[in-house]
Amino acid sequence: MELRHLRYFVAVAEEGSLTVAAERRLFTAQPSLSRQIRALEEEVGVPLLERSARGMTLTPAGKVYLDHVRMALAQVEAAGFAARAAAVPSKPHFALGFLTGQEMNWLPRAMAMLGDELHKVDVTVSSQYSPQLADGLLRKRLDAAFMRREPDQPELEYRLVEREPLLVVLPSDHRLAAREAIDPRELADEVFIAVSNTAPVLRAIIDDYLQQCGVEIVTEHKIDNLAMAISLVASTRGVSLLPKYAQNFLPWSVISRPLIGEPPAIDLVVGYRKADSSALLASFLERLDTLQPA
Repeated sequence: MELRHLRYFVAVAEEGSLTVAAERRLFTAQPSLSRQIRALEEEVGVPLLERSARGMTLTPAGKVYLDHVRMALAQVEAAGFAARAAAVPSKPHFALGFLTGQEMNWLPRAMAMLGDELHKVDVTVSSQYSPQLADGLLRKRLDAAFMRREPDQPELEYRLVEREPLLVVLPSDHRLAAREAIDPRELADEVFIAVSNTAPVLRAIIDDYLQQCGVEIVTEHKIDNLAMAISLVASTRGVSLLPKYAQNFLPWSVISRPLIGEPPAIDLVVGYRKADSSALLASFLERLDTLQPA
């Protein structure tokens, strides 16, 4: 018995036809395939397949045999993969996280920072909300993440990358769209789209800013991400305060305008575990000062 006999048997069982299995999967002649199946049945000692009006069907013995053959072939494939992996020295792994949407600005430059080390490293990239990125760092699923300064995380260290001013995002034909800059007090009577608890740091900054400006906002909607925010601005004709990087995602029907005076800003940082002594992380952090958005 050879492995090809087992593969032939699985192909016929799955296709339900000698002809289809021969022509479409095995690229061999149907008479030859028939001989291989008969040889397998002789070696096993029982009929595995039988002809019927529906084509080739499994006998009760064939159904049992098929399950074991699939497991055997899977083990053979796994053994080959393991052998090939063992023959090649494993690369160091570097898991990089991004606040959803920020990868557009920062991923190309972050990869460039790895420079000559990039081809020596297996890099994985994920995109999540900032609290999830913090959790990924703490659970050692991430090595570094472009995120917000999440509070009450003493095991994490943060390095500032950029301070992003907040902008007013509103429909292109809104009454305030003609302004070069918008007074926050003019937002008081608008349909306001606020940030949910998926972005607690951003939400706190917006709430503090509006309170300092003496602006009372009635929240009509709460959003979890940029796409949701922009969609609601367009559909409800509401307004929102969002970080500057939201400009990368605005369609023609939605625009942004700066705020009059000193706008609130939110820090984009690279977070990492204080206890992480990885040489690769140290090298990444050394080059962080050279990082600028793409």
